[in-house]
Amino acid sequence: MLVFLLAGLSLFPACEKLIDIKPDSAITAENYWNAEGDVTGYLTGIYTKYRDVMNNTYYLEDRGDAFSPGLESGMSSAWQQNLTPQNAPNWLDFYNVVHHCNLVLKYAPGIAFGQEANKNRVLAQVKFIRAHIYFTLLRCWGDVPIVTAPTESAEMPLPVRAKASEVIAFVLKDIDEAINTFPEDNIKDKDLASRQAAYALKADVLLWRAKVLNGGATDLTEAITAADKAAVGLSLEDDFSKVFSTDNRKGKEVLFALHFAKDEKSDQYSKQLKPRDIFVQSALNKNDIPYAVSGARSQYAPSDKLQQAFKVNANDKRAAASFIVATGANNAVIGVFDNKMRGTVYPDNRYYDNDIIVYRLGELILFKAEALAALGRTTEAITELDKIRVRAGTGNYKGATDKLSVEREILNERFRELYLELKRWPDLLRFHFEGVIDVRAEVANMNASVPLFFPIPKAQIDINPNLIQTEGY
Repeated sequence: MLVFLLAGLSLFPACEKLIDIKPDSAITAENYWNAEGDVTGYLTGIYTKYRDVMNNTYYLEDRGDAFSPGLESGMSSAWQQNLTPQNAPNWLDFYNVVHHCNLVLKYAPGIAFGQEANKNRVLAQVKFIRAHIYFTLLRCWGDVPIVTAPTESAEMPLPVRAKASEVIAFVLKDIDEAINTFPEDNIKDKDLASRQAAYALKADVLLWRAKVLNGGATDLTEAITAADKAAVGLSLEDDFSKVFSTDNRKGKEVLFALHFAKDEKSDQYSKQLKPRDIFVQSALNKNDIPYAVSGARSQYAPSDKLQQAFKVNANDKRAAASFIVATGANNAVIGVFDNKMRGTVYPDNRYYDNDIIVYRLGELILFKAEALAALGRTTEAITELDKIRVRAGTGNYKGATDKLSVEREILNERFRELYLELKRWPDLLRFHFEGVIDVRAEVANMNASVPLFFPIPKAQIDINPNLIQTEGY
C-alpha cells in the first residue's frame, strides 16, 4: 500500500477534471514503472480506491424504494429525488479509478514478470475493474465520457459524453478481454476479480443492454450462458444470514467481494442503517440489535415497502436476517434497522466490517431467471426462482405463470434477496425500461418529471463545454 501511495501522490489529482486536467509528473512515469512489484503494489492501491467508490449507497440504492428516514441525519438529495446541476453528484472519484487502471494498462505490458501468468492476471483484473466502474457510471449517468488513456499531458483534449450504446460496447469489450486474459478458470481469491467474476459482470451488463438499450434476445441468451459460467463451483448457503457473517467471509456462495477489516477499513456503508447505543438503551431486545457505541449513524431505515415485501410470506427466513425492529415497553417501535450486515463485536465497540459482496450465487440464479422470463421461457424461469424461494423457506412459486407476472415476481424476489447489496436502483431501471413496471410509481418520492439519470455538476460543464447536460435538467 505504501508503494502505491508514494507513487500516487502526483497521480490522484490527475482526474480532477475530465475537464480541468492536471498532467501526471513525468518523473513518476520514468522512475516508477520498472519492476513487477511496482505493478502489483499499484494494483493493491487500485482495489482500495475501487472499494472506496463502491462503499456508498448514494449511487445505486438511494434513488430506489428500500430506505425511509432513520433516527438521525438527513436524507440525500438522491433519495429526495431533487437532483439539480447545482447539487449533482460528481463522477470524479469513479474516473480517478479509471485513470489508475489506464496507467497500469499502459505501463504494465512492457514490464518483465517472473511468470507471464502473473502479469496476465493483473491486466485481467484491471480490465474487470475498469469495466465495472464504467458500468456503474453508465447506470447512473447514461451517456458518459470514455477515457482510455491516463492523463499525462495538459494537451489532452477535453472529453465528450459517449452514447450509452458505445459505453456498453466498450464495457463488454473490456470484459471479454479480461475473460480471455485470466490465466485460470477457477476463483483464485474471492477478494480479487476472476474469470468467473467477469462472467457475472457480463451477465449483468447483457441484461442491461437487452432491457434498457433494446439489445434483444441474443443478449438475454448470452446472459444465461455467462451466469452459468460464473456459477461454477458455487453453492447456496443453507442459512441465508451466513452469507453475510464476518465469521464466514467468502463462503461457498460468494463469488467476488471487496474486503473489509477492523484495522484497515471498517466503515462499511451499512453503518448508515445502524443505531448508536444511546438510541436503543430502552429497547427490550437491545442485545439483538447491531448497535455501536460510535461509527453507526441511522441516517436511513429499511422502508415500510421493504418490510411488507418480506411479510408477503410469513415463513420468509430472510426477514429476520435483513431487518430488526427495536421495541420498547408496550411493543412501542423505537426504530427499524438493518440486520443483514451486522459487523463484528470487539471489546471496545462494534465495527462494520462486512465485505461488500459484488456478486454471489443467489444473484446469478436470479440473473438467469430474469433472462429466461424476458425470453418468454417462464417455466424455466420459475425453476430458477424456486431455488431462491426454497432456501428462503417460502416454497415453490404458485402464482400466475404469464410472462409479466413472472417478471414482476423476479423483481420482487430480487428486492427481498438483494436488499442493501447495491442492486435496487439499477433493478428498478432495468424492469422499467423493459416495460414490466413504472419506476415512478414504485418510488414514493418520484413524479413524472424526474429524470432517471443523474445530472452533471454545472461547475464541470463550465470548465468543459464539451460536456452536454443530462436530458431533463
